[in-house]
Amino acid sequence: MSDLEYDVLDELYFVQSFSELMQSTDLEEKELRPVLQKLLNKGWIRCFLTVSEEVPTEELDFELEFRNYYYLASKSGLLAHNSN
Repeated sequence: MSDLEYDVLDELYFVQSFSELMQSTDLEEKELRPVLQKLLNKGWIRCFLTVSEEVPTEELDFELEFRNYYYLASKSGLLAHNSN
């Protein structure tokens, strides 16, 4: 796990919007987006349409909608974060 992945997961113990995550990590969009993509590919985060409505995997369109999603660490993401 990279330092950036660790820092982003550290902020995702609770659901956060993309803009909140940019602020809390002090990352620009061009830095945060690829980190989120990697975490998503590893199954370490989940995407939500609203704070309480998860995006079904088959409807996920990260490339176009990543700015509109909310994010939360998955159980496997939390385990990876805590084992580091």
